[in-house]
Amino acid sequence: MTTNILVVYKKNFEEIHDKALEDIKEILDKLVSKRQIRVDYTVRETVRRSDFLDRDLAIILGGDGTLTSIVHSIDSKTPVMGVNSHPREVHSDGSYGFYMGSEPNFFAEDIIEAIEGRAIINVLPRLQAEIETPSGKRIISDPALNDLLVANTHQYQPSKYRIERDADQGNEVIDIVQKSSGCLFSTFLGQGAWFRHVANIEGVTFPLEDVSKKYLFVSRDLPRSERLDDGSYWSWTNKSTKLTSDMHRGYVVSDGWEETHFTRGSTVTINLQGPSLKLLTFRSTIHDRVAHWIKI
Repeated sequence: MTTNILVVYKKNFEEIHDKALEDIKEILDKLVSKRQIRVDYTVRETVRRSDFLDRDLAIILGGDGTLTSIVHSIDSKTPVMGVNSHPREVHSDGSYGFYMGSEPNFFAEDIIEAIEGRAIINVLPRLQAEIETPSGKRIISDPALNDLLVANTHQYQPSKYRIERDADQGNEVIDIVQKSSGCLFSTFLGQGAWFRHVANIEGVTFPLEDVSKKYLFVSRDLPRSERLDDGSYWSWTNKSTKLTSDMHRGYVVSDGWEETHFTRGSTVTINLQGPSLKLLTFRSTIHDRVAHWIKI
């Protein structure tokens, strides 16, 4: 049976990325002649959701930004293999590549593990927002691996909204009107991308059994009377958060890439009901990389 692979790569005419593409293409070309595999290539800027249909493996060559921008188009069935084209271990100015399970130096052995089903499969939850407009139209945002921002499209104006959320084990019922610079929602793994720069949670650890069930939330820059010491309000919850907009124009931004707009009176409901992502790693699990955030 043929293994159908799509390689999506970052094309910016930098020698380091072009060399990485040449290296993995050479390895894949050899496998095509020896095994029943088919490989197609496309650049990040032109890839579409339909390109991933019926694929057995998606290989994303680049860094974390490349991966997070592309996986919005990938469902929960297709395994994703990230290959860091500019690893920091090789070049001091390179990418850390948190989500990238492989790199060119390891690709030859890693791709065999992936094809033969021996890679580590990390099933990662993703955030998603459902917008209901005043006329009853429903819009689903792109799923977010790291974070979702809900805010006024005019960032120089405050975000005004009613926020509602049911009580859980660690948080009381919320039903209040707020004015802030916006609300940020983060998956457990996504907290290193932006959340920790907004809320002071240094030293906080999270139970392992919760990391795939709960998400982080912060209201940014609330009025002084409502702030914590770091100027925010944050929580760790498994309940849906509902925002009712009192903004002329607002938007949901998924992983800093795709914008989904809404108007005054719209409701925005955020939770971890987005399609999960099947991310492959090879020498450790993705959670091993953030063991210092996890309470065993």
